[in-house]
Amino acid sequence: MTMLQVSIVVPCFNESEVIRTFHKALITALEPTRQTFEICYVDDGSNDRTRGHLSDLARMDPRVRYTSFSRNFGKEAAMLAGLRMSRGDAVVLMDADLQHPPELVPRMLELHRHGYDQVIAQRDRAGENALRTALSLAYYRLVRRCMEVHVVDGAGDFRLLSRRAVNSVLSLPESNRFSKGIFSWIGFDTASFTYRNVQRAAGHSKWGGRNLLNYGIDGLLSFNSRPLRLAIHTGLCLFLSALVYALWIIMNVALNGVDAPGYTTLMTAVVALSGIQLATLGIIGEYVGRIYHEAKRRPHYVVRETNETRAAFPAGGPSSTTVAQARSEP
Repeated sequence: MTMLQVSIVVPCFNESEVIRTFHKALITALEPTRQTFEICYVDDGSNDRTRGHLSDLARMDPRVRYTSFSRNFGKEAAMLAGLRMSRGDAVVLMDADLQHPPELVPRMLELHRHGYDQVIAQRDRAGENALRTALSLAYYRLVRRCMEVHVVDGAGDFRLLSRRAVNSVLSLPESNRFSKGIFSWIGFDTASFTYRNVQRAAGHSKWGGRNLLNYGIDGLLSFNSRPLRLAIHTGLCLFLSALVYALWIIMNVALNGVDAPGYTTLMTAVVALSGIQLATLGIIGEYVGRIYHEAKRRPHYVVRETNETRAAFPAGGPSSTTVAQARSEP
């Protein structure tokens, strides 16, 4: 039996306009490598015709497998499902919008043959507006100072993982997943190269400003307890400042007599301290919420159907759209 050498994992959400073009480009890039491969598509609860296209591709090409979620669970869940589906010795994660060029996959496979467990395709920021570039650079500078793992600007989900790296990722049971941090945390020998940023082939980005902000917060909190330490340091600094101010008041009273306290100073102190307290409670609440979410141990996603479940029911049997599988964590 021929061993499966490469698995391509492709999360999809409302990519009906581009999915067939992407598939054709990917096949064109993979076939000259003469390696056995499979393509694992994960439909993240799309509300367009993405699932239908994936079903057609799986029916026409035996190298295609797909899983469709019962609703939108997010890209992190889709990548996890794809890694669980994969069977190859090397697994490549990439998006379906052609911003991850399929023609770079052979280069990644070549580096993997040289012994690297992770190969990262790192994009530049050509074509981005100045504001987004500045905010991204500032965020990654903050991340490098705060996080317990090293996350590189431009190093996204477009990467190759060896089978032992995939097994290491799948061994982590956490529900609040930040894959960039997880990929860095597992370690192993890593190589990277830079490619020019490419615009979407069709459709529009699902990562608006609000989603990017929430993703950034997830990244800071998932591999980092320093905000809690910062809250302690802030409290200590405020305590010492208040102590110094109290001593100054006592000395001023002793030397000059009683002086009427300033209304402006009082209100400034009250507002500042209230803001700091609310921010600190918010930080603590975010961590407590994550603990609560982990304690419930819900599955990361619910499967509506796969091409295997479709094949299991002949015509006239149960509708595959009613098949749901709850994937529990170990």
